[in-house]
Amino acid sequence: SDQATMDTCVVVVKMSGIMAYNGSAMIGMAGKNCVAIASDRRYGVQLQTMATDRSKIEKVHDKLYVGLAGLASDQATFWEKLKFRIAMYNLREERDIKPASFGKLVSTLLYEKRFGPYFIEPVIAGLDGENKPYLFASDFIGAPLIPDMDSNGFVVSGTCTEQLFGMCESMWRPDLEPEELFETVSQCLLAGFDRDCMSGWGATVHIICPDKVITRTLRGRMD
Repeated sequence: SDQATMDTCVVVVKMSGIMAYNGSAMIGMAGKNCVAIASDRRYGVQLQTMATDRSKIEKVHDKLYVGLAGLASDQATFWEKLKFRIAMYNLREERDIKPASFGKLVSTLLYEKRFGPYFIEPVIAGLDGENKPYLFASDFIGAPLIPDMDSNGFVVSGTCTEQLFGMCESMWRPDLEPEELFETVSQCLLAGFDRDCMSGWGATVHIICPDKVITRTLRGRMD
């Protein structure tokens, strides 16, 4: 039918973008003196699933993590460049980089390649010197998004952002304790990528607290 043909065209157009080539789903969410970052575990080539245990979140230091959604090859390249810049910062300053400074570093690295960009959308989650949550997200040329923690303390990225936004707006509330934050971000991510064929197959969740980092792996629908 005409409707079926139109639906098929919409799906093809949506999946044909380079940002959706490997598929991803990612959330950063703030709590009370804690912050969470979570991503799916699928590595695919368009509709073909190649692996179900791929990490998309990297540790910068004990209170700062970065997740990279988008094209897998650009994720690897960009993270290697970030590791070099972080090492140089630590060598020169003799201290860990602050979350806000790291956000500016990521934004600058992306913007300087704007004419031949890295096809990634980063999500940064961390705690500052006063253990207040910090969240950052950007597009592939480094335009920053820093949310208001009092009204919408979350950022999303990947191939199912509409679904993730809807879930986060419904379930997030201010001053979530670490276990409440884990439950909230987990349910948002699982419900979001259940409606997206390009991401899913379980999730990895990091809850960053002042004295520890809680990391858990979730099982999701395997289809």
